[in-house]
Amino acid sequence: MDIIREILAEIKFEIIIRIGIRVILTLAFSWIAVKILKRFLNRLQKKMINKGRSGQKDPDMPTESEKRIETLVSLVRQGVMLAVYVSVFLIVLKQIGIDIAPIIASAGIVGIAVGFGAQNMIRDIIAGIFIILENQIRVGDIATINGISGNVESINFRTIILRDVGGTVHIFPNGTITTMSNSTYEWSAYIFEIGVAYKENTDRVIEVMSGVGRELLNDEIYGPLMNELPEIFGVDKFDDSAVVIKGRIKTKPVRQWEVGREFLRRIKMAFDKNNIEIPFPQRTLGFAEGNNPFESKKAGKSKQGKK
Repeated sequence: MDIIREILAEIKFEIIIRIGIRVILTLAFSWIAVKILKRFLNRLQKKMINKGRSGQKDPDMPTESEKRIETLVSLVRQGVMLAVYVSVFLIVLKQIGIDIAPIIASAGIVGIAVGFGAQNMIRDIIAGIFIILENQIRVGDIATINGISGNVESINFRTIILRDVGGTVHIFPNGTITTMSNSTYEWSAYIFEIGVAYKENTDRVIEVMSGVGRELLNDEIYGPLMNELPEIFGVDKFDDSAVVIKGRIKTKPVRQWEVGREFLRRIKMAFDKNNIEIPFPQRTLGFAEGNNPFESKKAGKSKQGKK
């Protein structure tokens, strides 16, 4: 008991309380600062997006500037939060009496040591910076990265997060990305290949398809999603049972599948109306002279009849 009393007598509770109050106030102010910064960045993002949508016909459709704003604000938010947390940590250490000068001085040496052991991380960060600066890809784009396609959900300094059609999330370190294809950069395209029977007049078929394209462009719903009339390239190839006509529809970003499905639906209705045949697979069999199995069967039956 005497030892405990001596220890308690040596403890200066006034200093502990004073330091505790300072730490609590520091944490409270930092919490308020984080809330203010997040709210400021969210308002700034909304204001910039609304400004970009002001002259847009379809306000629900994401623009190139909107996707770039979301990407940049997300990265700024990460950098600001990291800076705030590191600053608060150092301030708290100083409040409790720890000299932070050696910590800051040794940060360079530690950084060099960590750099040798974290070369992959540094490579990922540098690659991510160039991806962002060159505006190669943005949040909301439909992209193919290393052979995997999906929607870009997040772009970080070190990784890119992609979600495919099945809902699977793929995470790619920026330094490991060898191939990247962006399907929604400024505009998108739907490529169609439509087969018709060999007996059909291809000029007439193209004329019907062009009429469907004009109707679609003048539609109140689908017209604003298209950039121009569908391009019909013409006869592309001869398949086993069909003549294939190929074309392309240029649309606003991410809208190519929506417009393409409606175009194909209307093409089917127009072909039915104009009696244009969409063929099914067919095969023509030929037999060498003297090897026709049907003639052999007929000859066998005739011989049985004579008997």
